[in-house]
Amino acid sequence: MNQNYMEMALQLAENVAGQTSPNPPVGAVVVKAGRIIGMGAHLQAGERHAERVALDMAGAKATDADLYVTLEPCSHTGKTSPCADAVIQAGIKRVFVATADPNPLVAGKGIAKLREAGVEVTESVSVELAKNLYAPFFHFIKNKTPHVTMKTAMTIDGKIATSKGDSKWVTSEQARLDVHQLRHTQDAILVGVQTLLHDNPLLTTRLPLGGQHPIRVILDTSLRTPESSQIIQNTEAPTWIFCGKYAELSREKLLKKPHVQIIRMQKPQLIVEDILLELGRRGVMTLLVEGGAAINASFVKARAVQKVICYVAPKLLGGIGSLTPISGLDPLMMNEALPLTFESVEMIGPDIKIIAVPKESD
Repeated sequence: MNQNYMEMALQLAENVAGQTSPNPPVGAVVVKAGRIIGMGAHLQAGERHAERVALDMAGAKATDADLYVTLEPCSHTGKTSPCADAVIQAGIKRVFVATADPNPLVAGKGIAKLREAGVEVTESVSVELAKNLYAPFFHFIKNKTPHVTMKTAMTIDGKIATSKGDSKWVTSEQARLDVHQLRHTQDAILVGVQTLLHDNPLLTTRLPLGGQHPIRVILDTSLRTPESSQIIQNTEAPTWIFCGKYAELSREKLLKKPHVQIIRMQKPQLIVEDILLELGRRGVMTLLVEGGAAINASFVKARAVQKVICYVAPKLLGGIGSLTPISGLDPLMMNEALPLTFESVEMIGPDIKIIAVPKESD
């Protein structure tokens, strides 16, 4: 076993993260006599899985070769036939798997099928790296709701805008480009109607070489979204507007367009947990929450955040009326805070990018 091959497979999977939903990103490498003879990634739901791409590249040379794959090969027929069968038919001698697949349709059955056919299987190779890659997929399978990343950008004293709402720009161009790379990896991006009314954002991915646009999700209880707003006029990305039960039907008719869906919920007010269940039902595996402060507060209150990405600019703004990333009711005790664990800290241009995840309970 050579972990370098698994790391290569994981890199292949990371390169397609965000474009395979609701399937997980998977990478595979076929090795024989110390030489790579095939490699591949699952590029999009409905297309060939990574194992088949790698095996097709290896061809007849795959007999008695080793396969490194980031996720347990599937054992059921979906849009494609079982990968475990393809591995067996190709004559692969040994399979190294980074992590098992928690999907009930697989959940150990793929590994069991390989072993029954005489294929030697080694599990948990580079498993810690794989856990980070598959955190969104594992969350989606377990909870049937999207994995939520909350993104904020603030000054070093915790301000996102002046008291008049001026926020252009808190962070550097480099940090903003990094945010567009983040958007490229997410199925959907969510803001509240207040952000829409104040900033009129486009909510697309703008990278130098292009990128995938996430579904634009707007929480708008009373359908106050202006018909002239960019998300209505711009057709580059699907737009889903969630409204409450009693939002005016006349407003719904005005906002409906081929790329715009109005999703009317069954309660007068929008509830975070209900929104997430509906997004999960529609196959949204990853969700980027970009605020503003009231929306961020509702997700924190619901304990519905799986990752926080915070860009901190080397600026001091001050001001009791300056805006902060999270609003809501003032907690009275420190133990009401959502405890986090820092995952990474890095420089992005002149700014600091902090990634944190909720702390696991002791």
